[in-house]
Amino acid sequence: MIPSTPGKIWFVGAGPGDPELITVKGQKLLAQAGAVLFAGSLVDRAATMWAPPGCAIRDSKDMTLEEMTAWLIDQASRHATVVRLQTGDPSLYGALIELARPLRDAGIEWAVVPGVSSAMASMAAAGESMTLPEVTQTVILTRVEGRTPMPDGEDLASLAAHRSTICIFLSITLMHKVEKALREAGWPEDSPMLVVHKASWPGEQKILRGTLADIKARCREAGVASQAMIVASPTLGALHWETLVRSKLYDPTFTHRFRKASA
Repeated sequence: MIPSTPGKIWFVGAGPGDPELITVKGQKLLAQAGAVLFAGSLVDRAATMWAPPGCAIRDSKDMTLEEMTAWLIDQASRHATVVRLQTGDPSLYGALIELARPLRDAGIEWAVVPGVSSAMASMAAAGESMTLPEVTQTVILTRVEGRTPMPDGEDLASLAAHRSTICIFLSITLMHKVEKALREAGWPEDSPMLVVHKASWPGEQKILRGTLADIKARCREAGVASQAMIVASPTLGALHWETLVRSKLYDPTFTHRFRKASA
């Protein structure tokens, strides 16, 4: 049934690749959607497995922004629920605002359902933590400059000077720039590095560990040249450290509003 008023368009984060890592809310929206536009170049089609029979499903990998907007607006005139299914989280390295502005101008309601980022999925796959007490409490999500320039002050060397956890998106083909920036920031050659290819993708995930000195060669040997998360962090490998500073929250000598110190 065609709605009397335009339907609502939902930007849903599909997560990093494993279709089971979509949120429950995202899954429910797919189950009631009349149309789904998904990023086929990055989102496994299995993520649409919850769409109902008869749902209009379109892959956006060959579409321009204008074509995508026109498709969404047209489908919103036909269906109460339309889903734009995006990789990871819609707010991170996606065209969320570029797509939403024309919808706003057309008077079409829209909303966002967050998703699991490949940064989190990569650390989960490797069994690593982004933060550790007295090691780093900061996480930087960034990329290196390619065809898309970086704003002033956001070059990787400047960010890497903080010596915190850095998750580097969309940069596996520019590993030489990553290495150069980390060296400029003073990271030693034995700094641990992690690269995860297709984090969480069933049967396709690859986890590569190395150092600043050899991670590029390890990626080349493994044939990893796309869809990979690069992580540089002082926390990598902490599972095997001889000593580790304890979290104050769970320390028996620490009092907080839910528990009094017991030692």
